[in-house]
Amino acid sequence: ERSGASMAQPETTRVFLNNVDSYASRHIAQVTFEACTDSVKAAALISDVEAELVSNHKRTFQVVGTVSHPSAVERPHRLDRDELLSKLMGCDVVIYNVTQHADQVEEALWAASALHSEVEHFSGPKMFILISTIMTWACSKPADPDDLELPFTDAIFWSRRAHPNFERHIDLEKRVVKMGKTVSLQLFSTYVVAAGLQYGMGEQIFHYFFKKSWLGEDGPVFGDGENIVPTIHIHDLASVVCSVIQHQPRPYYLLAVDDSNNTMEEIVKKIASVLGPGKIQKKPSEDAFLTKDLTDSLLVSLRMEAAYIKKLFSFNWVCQFGLVENIEVVVQEYRQSRGLLPVRLCVLGPPAVGKTTVSKKICEYYRLHHVTVKGTVSDTIARLVSSLLSPPNQSELSTLNRNMNPAGLEEELLLNVMRDELMTHPCKNQGYVLEDFPQTREQAKELFDGKEEDLSCVATEFVLCLEATEAFLLDRVLNLPESRVQEHNCEPENFSRRLAAYNEKQSEDDVVLNYFYEHDIIPLQFGNPNAEADCLPLMQKVIDMVGQPRNYGPSSQEVKEEERRKAGERLRREAQERAEVEQMEADEARARAARWAEWTKKLEQVRQQEEEELEATSRPMRGYLMEQVVPTLSQGLTACCRAQPQDPVDFLAEYLLKNNPFEA
Repeated sequence: ERSGASMAQPETTRVFLNNVDSYASRHIAQVTFEACTDSVKAAALISDVEAELVSNHKRTFQVVGTVSHPSAVERPHRLDRDELLSKLMGCDVVIYNVTQHADQVEEALWAASALHSEVEHFSGPKMFILISTIMTWACSKPADPDDLELPFTDAIFWSRRAHPNFERHIDLEKRVVKMGKTVSLQLFSTYVVAAGLQYGMGEQIFHYFFKKSWLGEDGPVFGDGENIVPTIHIHDLASVVCSVIQHQPRPYYLLAVDDSNNTMEEIVKKIASVLGPGKIQKKPSEDAFLTKDLTDSLLVSLRMEAAYIKKLFSFNWVCQFGLVENIEVVVQEYRQSRGLLPVRLCVLGPPAVGKTTVSKKICEYYRLHHVTVKGTVSDTIARLVSSLLSPPNQSELSTLNRNMNPAGLEEELLLNVMRDELMTHPCKNQGYVLEDFPQTREQAKELFDGKEEDLSCVATEFVLCLEATEAFLLDRVLNLPESRVQEHNCEPENFSRRLAAYNEKQSEDDVVLNYFYEHDIIPLQFGNPNAEADCLPLMQKVIDMVGQPRNYGPSSQEVKEEERRKAGERLRREAQERAEVEQMEADEARARAARWAEWTKKLEQVRQQEEEELEATSRPMRGYLMEQVVPTLSQGLTACCRAQPQDPVDFLAEYLLKNNPFEA
């Protein structure tokens, strides 16, 4: 047992927190900075557990720390050990959170050991708080084998057994606790806060399930889902840390969990019912290890109770009874923290102005759901027909059929169908583009103001009103393809009737735009939109009005498909470039061969001409030689061959001199 001696606090308390840019540490730092400046009153002390309260009404807190990503700050994100120790020595409270990053276990042990060895150089008292994980209890034996529902409490922390993957964590816990026992608490006190799985404020460990439900997919439950998962809202964990700083209780090991003790199936099912389609899908527990967003912690089964926190501290819990009981609050935090707010937009205008084309482009850019009267009614009837065996659906389908008339559904039933569509999870999560509805102020009031239910979560935020002259519309209808004419009911007689009905509604005082003006929604009006040719000017105005998309962006599968598409385009482009190069080289080769053939032909012609010229020039000389020289020379050569003299040249010369026919 340690004494309850209080630690004198300075006016400004410097708090160090590792990885302040991570999910848990960021929110702990924020709550510490905001909440710890006010005094937290301690509950009446009971049993043998005592806590000394420190009056800190005038205390201010300065939070400093390291970060895990270089982009979080301008300076280098990792300090060397000597520089980090000097920073720690300048702080009054050092908090190390190892629940999210296992690589911080070694650094936390070094930090606690370094501070412990420097106690004699402290300028004032210091506190070291280790935020650990309940996974150091994962393999603990039941507190009472005969009562398996008896929860583990921090009073029996000495009997805990860690999960094999968290042996380093439990060793760190033990060494931190031991350090606090070996020195005076007035100089250096240590605490271990074993936190349940954290949720809230955008999510971290449960984010996988929230995202699945938000995207409209079934919630995956790994194994039988009967494992009890200890949890705590991140804000409540931060409040526990603040209370430890302020009250410095005698117990040095505290469990930080809420009172829920929900099973994993209950948690996933609740998330799916509020945020998604409400369905879960059982999967083998082994599949959890194949998903990088999941950890061993989600398969733990521990029934726990934070006994000391309830006895020692009194703070305003955000979610004392857990995630399941406070799912609406947690879902709202999730949407706000991650910016996943729905975009709800109405596109109105006369027939054939291009509402469908513009609506599809907006849906594609913002990844919204395109809602039309025709599509919604058709889907509703198809859904009811496919489930005729259900008596409630038979009754609803009969009501639809009874209320159908040549012009469509009766207005009250149409409003109910459209309201139900806007209340679906896809429309509530991502948002919608509602095309060509409502058409009157009364319809808008009934649709968005509702009756008994609160429809503020689905009421439109933005209105785009397309405008065009009658001449523009007529010209556009005349130039539409026949398939589009039939699809959009734009035959000349039908179009004229629809346009006249629209103009009649617009001439009334109680037009639909008046409803939006009354609710401070200023419609964006755009005239003569040429959506088929160029939608960029209109889309730019829509983006200026609505802002950037509020979603996750493309999924990993879509990113891979886009990469494959780009790779395919690149390969096709490279193949086309190679084909063009090959074609160019082939053309050049053919041209070169043609030039060579032409040059060769001309060269041959020149050679033949030269030969002919030479032949013509040499013919008189050959005649002369044959007549005057060759006969005598041939005789001389014959004589030389017969005589075979030693000097044939001299013999031939003498023969020619003696037998020269011109000297006879």
